[in-house]
Amino acid sequence: MPRAVRLLLPILTAFAASTATPAVAATPGPAGLYDQLAGLEARVAAIGFRLTTANAAWCTAQQPQFGWIWGDPRLYDESRRPAALAAYAAPDADTPYLAAVAPDTPAARADLHRGTPVFAIDGIPVPPADDADPFARIAVLETQAAALPVDAPAALTIADGRHAAVVPVAGCVSDFRVEAADRPAGGADGRLVRISAGLASFATDDAELAAAVAHELAHNILRHRARLDAAGVDRGLFKELGRSARLFRQTEAEADRLSVWLLAGAGYDPEAAARFWRKFGGRKGRPLFPALTHPGWRDRVASVEREAAAIAAARAAGEPLHPPLIDDMPPLE
Repeated sequence: MPRAVRLLLPILTAFAASTATPAVAATPGPAGLYDQLAGLEARVAAIGFRLTTANAAWCTAQQPQFGWIWGDPRLYDESRRPAALAAYAAPDADTPYLAAVAPDTPAARADLHRGTPVFAIDGIPVPPADDADPFARIAVLETQAAALPVDAPAALTIADGRHAAVVPVAGCVSDFRVEAADRPAGGADGRLVRISAGLASFATDDAELAAAVAHELAHNILRHRARLDAAGVDRGLFKELGRSARLFRQTEAEADRLSVWLLAGAGYDPEAAARFWRKFGGRKGRPLFPALTHPGWRDRVASVEREAAAIAAARAAGEPLHPPLIDDMPPLE
């Protein structure tokens, strides 16, 4: 994974043109780029917390949610590290810190904030840095925090040896990251949701960004990584062909469908999914030949519109919302 600073510069033009959030408006110079990235992380942290906790009842696999996103000085080249850490108000030390703390979340209520360094969780010190993978230490902390009880305080050792007790909220299994790449992209591996800065800044508003995040979260809820692995799909040269492409396309269609219900369950406008995919399908610079592993954008829009209509009908009839697919996840064939 290239370090963040090597990928940040191309974001500026696209970000300035598309973002609708004044708090992360573009400013000149590298420091402004880091401010923008921090702003995108704050948005994704808030959206991820809202989606996972509001829809927890629909998720058989849960983890504690704290409302944060992790950062690490090792993500930045040494020459740019001081500017990056200044944007996050993080100490100039080789210590992981909170890159984002969403408002009205357990982390915020514990008086944690962007830039708070973390030295230990429940007395377990943060691991040493891995020079080969700047995300390795973050991955350890995400996994460690996810394994904590959902109904007991977590003790974080922060600056000056002080401790902060953070009482989490149960939510669907997923942590969130914003990757400093300008190409609009997302991913999910069963535990982690990754959103590129290009994708986060492409969304017109938080509801559209929530549609993109909900799509990736749906992959994790529906255990697509494990189900695809069990089906023996080819993830290499022949991914775009035959059975493997068909199964990948099936999981994308499933994630599209469930994402609309996740939006509704978290209080977002379900119609935002259709707005997002319509805009995404018509974007400039999209591939001339779409990947065979994904439905065409018109099919995606039609699919999410059908789900939004089903949600509207259920609400009009006074019926409780119950999303498709989560009760029955058979093997992919």
